[in-house]
Amino acid sequence: MYERIRNLREDHDLNQSEVAKMLHCSQRTYSYYETGGHDIPTAVLIMLADLYDVSIDYLLGRTNEKEINR
Repeated sequence: MYERIRNLREDHDLNQSEVAKMLHCSQRTYSYYETGGHDIPTAVLIMLADLYDVSIDYLLGRTNEKEINR
């Protein structure tokens, strides 16, 4: 999961500080999310899924399909 979050951020040409601002947390907290140092709260997972337009199942590694079935 953590590698996917980092890869998505990099694919969108964002740095950790930019994503942290969008999530209303510090860069350090976001860094912990990417490295597995902190569990990612459900609300943050939802914001990340919305930001990158992927499913939470994709973020969690439950599927390899990025697309959201709508």
